[in-house]
Amino acid sequence: MRRAAVALLALVAGCSEAPAPVAGSAPSRATLELGRKVYNYRCYFCHGYSGDAKTLAATYLAPAPRSFVDATPDALPRDAIERALREGRPGTAMKSFAGVVDERELVAVAAFVFDEFVTRKAPNTAYHTAENGWPDHARFRDAFAFATGEIALDTPWERLTPAQTAGKQLFLSSCVSCHDRARVTDAGPAWSARPLSYPRAGFVFDPAAPADAVSGASVYAKHDIAPRIANLTARQKRGERLYQENCAFCHAADGTGMNWIGRFMEPPARDLTRFDAQTMPRPRLVATIRDGLAGTSMPAWRDVLAPDEIEAIADYVGRAFVGRSAGDAGATASGR
Repeated sequence: MRRAAVALLALVAGCSEAPAPVAGSAPSRATLELGRKVYNYRCYFCHGYSGDAKTLAATYLAPAPRSFVDATPDALPRDAIERALREGRPGTAMKSFAGVVDERELVAVAAFVFDEFVTRKAPNTAYHTAENGWPDHARFRDAFAFATGEIALDTPWERLTPAQTAGKQLFLSSCVSCHDRARVTDAGPAWSARPLSYPRAGFVFDPAAPADAVSGASVYAKHDIAPRIANLTARQKRGERLYQENCAFCHAADGTGMNWIGRFMEPPARDLTRFDAQTMPRPRLVATIRDGLAGTSMPAWRDVLAPDEIEAIADYVGRAFVGRSAGDAGATASGR
């Protein structure tokens, strides 16, 4: 995992010498490829590898991330994309990337999005490359129909051919990590718990593994295992359920904020185990849950949760995480 992340970052850095395009001019191929690499590292999670916003994040965010392929060049010109990258879009989850990427990268991403998705409606097939940790990606072709939505993921097993059955098994064991549910006939409940910690920079293949094996390992996954706390009160148990249903998406099931979503955010989700009763007294904890934190992705929950539900979450967080180091939290974790 670390090698794949370093390799991808090295690719981005290696392409950073591409000159930024002059306003109004056609971007160079080097600029577009730099934009592709930055997009594949920073933007795909919300907007999708193919710019269609059919992602896990899109099922949680309101308003949903923008689908670039549904826009026309006149409705979404390149300078508008640059402006959104620099300034963000108020009222949405799109925040400013100024200071996160440099000016050359920002301009390159806007040029790539405009060319690849808005103008050409191209699929951005260059993500699954050997450099990104995907050698011989074609060997997983049986799963492609589920990733692209050609076959609905909830198609009954008995209606699948043997090759399609193998493809669905592969998709569910590995590909679903980034492609989420792909296309389904029955979308199910609007809000339900799902695995969250996926490899951010690509998979790492074990050279010693069988030729048809693919690793779905994630350095973040262990933080999506809730700690098992003995002797919780009735209100703490209620708070545990509410926390895992509402708060663990960002702060991780173990309170560390070290799951994939929490680490992806700018600024990252808070590690609740780093606080104690002095640095996070209970009234402050209740107020933070109720009112949110300005300048972060922490929303105010007062219009979503009732006051007694906020109090229950505070009781659970205070018992399970506050005053407990990340190491201690991990030591009490147990799979459920």
